[in-house]
Amino acid sequence: MKVVIAGSSGLIGTALVAALRRNGHEVARLVRRPAAAPDEYVWDPARAELDERALRGADAVVNLCGASIGRRRWNGSYKQELRDSRITPTDVLADAVAGVGVPVLLNGSGVHFYGGETGNRVVDETSPAGTGFLATLCRDWEAATEPATAAGVRTVLLRSAVVLSRGDGMLSMLQPLYSLGLGGRLGSGRQYTPWISMDDEIGAIIFALTNDTIAGPINAVGPAPVTNAEFNRALGRALHRPTPLVVPAFALRALIGEFAQEAILHGPRAIPTALEEAGYPFQHHTIGAALAATLGREGDDR
Repeated sequence: MKVVIAGSSGLIGTALVAALRRNGHEVARLVRRPAAAPDEYVWDPARAELDERALRGADAVVNLCGASIGRRRWNGSYKQELRDSRITPTDVLADAVAGVGVPVLLNGSGVHFYGGETGNRVVDETSPAGTGFLATLCRDWEAATEPATAAGVRTVLLRSAVVLSRGDGMLSMLQPLYSLGLGGRLGSGRQYTPWISMDDEIGAIIFALTNDTIAGPINAVGPAPVTNAEFNRALGRALHRPTPLVVPAFALRALIGEFAQEAILHGPRAIPTALEEAGYPFQHHTIGAALAATLGREGDDR
């Protein structure tokens, strides 16, 4: 299988490229700088330019483009960057795969599609979009794939949770604090913190690429949702460190702003119904197992 990947240099993209190649697949990478390797092809989403050679013989395109939502405090210009970095590349790729007839488009999205007002209610892929900036962003991001769907391309919308990875991402920021005994819940701790191990994120992507029955949204989340308090206790156990602290909601809002309200103090209780019904075999069923595997430590599988 030949897979073309946009966003191949990011956390998930790097792991996906390696996994696909280990499994014997051919990978072509879209880059926004001069090509420096035979598998690289130049594109410029802002100009709607794409080296047509990249899609020749492609069996699937994976779009993982998007600026980090937590890289800095949100303001009007950064929120526009978050939208442009996702929707514009998706527009270009959806038109391209529709035009040349690539059979599959797997497009990134986020589990915050469901918004922060779901509370304790379980949500799956049949649940409607929520409200707020992130929910609207995910909804519009997914809508940009419509030209591909209309052309008969099997389009998969990957609604990812926080991906647990030792080398980067959320855990790399939290681990030093926990090592100092500064771990604890955020806000009330009753909000859900959707999670998925990197192994299962990559596994779910490859499963969706190779399983013709999967189309539309899939929740890339671990099968056992946890609250923020449960997540933090599990991380403390994995690191063998206490988690005595509470970071008040008002302090998070003052420090981080709108991002804290939408992505930290609220989170959906999302479950991976589509993946489970399709028969995806999760490697890590609980937050304890996922953290133990990610951090290379013995866990209690809770």
